[in-house]
Amino acid sequence: MKSPKERAIEKMIIDQLIEGTASYRIAELLMEDPEVQFMQEYANTVSIVRLGYNDHGPVHMRTVTRNAVAMVALLHTAGISLNIEKEKSGTLDDSLCAVILASFLHDLGMALGRQDHELHSITLGLPIIDKILAKVFPNNPEKRIIIRSVALEGIIGHMSNRQIYSIEAGIILVADGCDMEKGRARIPMVLNTEPRAGDIHKYSANSIEQVTIEPGKDKPIRISVEMSSDVGFFQIEEVFFPKLNMSPVKQYLELYAGIAGTELKKYL
Repeated sequence: MKSPKERAIEKMIIDQLIEGTASYRIAELLMEDPEVQFMQEYANTVSIVRLGYNDHGPVHMRTVTRNAVAMVALLHTAGISLNIEKEKSGTLDDSLCAVILASFLHDLGMALGRQDHELHSITLGLPIIDKILAKVFPNNPEKRIIIRSVALEGIIGHMSNRQIYSIEAGIILVADGCDMEKGRARIPMVLNTEPRAGDIHKYSANSIEQVTIEPGKDKPIRISVEMSSDVGFFQIEEVFFPKLNMSPVKQYLELYAGIAGTELKKYL
């Protein structure tokens, strides 16, 4: 059963989309699919209970989707075309379809473990992508192939360990990195009280109070990160920044971070 938080984030996603579009329908189908829900939930069980990592389940994947859709809108408002549209392979909504599919499914592979989970996410997510695209574009195999290809690039590229080239895939990298608020580390903090390697990830994430994505002053997108203590800078400098450096979207970003209530440091 979905949690109230999952349903709240779903509403935020849907509210950003235009009813009647393919992207709206794809978002609905993903949210209504019990197989997707079960896969996300089990990925989270493995991530949190078995491995002691942060949330990689339904809430996280919905949060990344919400972030990604918001960034697509900000880039479009600023007159930045995404690759599918720029290359005349499709429309802005086709790009949005790919971004939604990638962000909603990008961590399914955590069900098999952390190592190479982005590759496993493709194996587990591809049947879902094909099933949904067949429903939305039953008579347009070319469009299905284009959207599927860009979605898969977004999934395989979200760990910043390989070069990606599309703005769509770059959005997934940044949207994933933006999910660092302290709620993501809440359950691991409760379940795992004994010291263990990698604790800096959950403690640093637990210090992040708020991440805001909004129009920038000099660039299309401004990301502001407020934290309760200096340990949060680990999330910015060691976790988030490597993602930004590998993302084609970096050139369109402003990044500010610091202790809540003080002047934020400008990174980008």
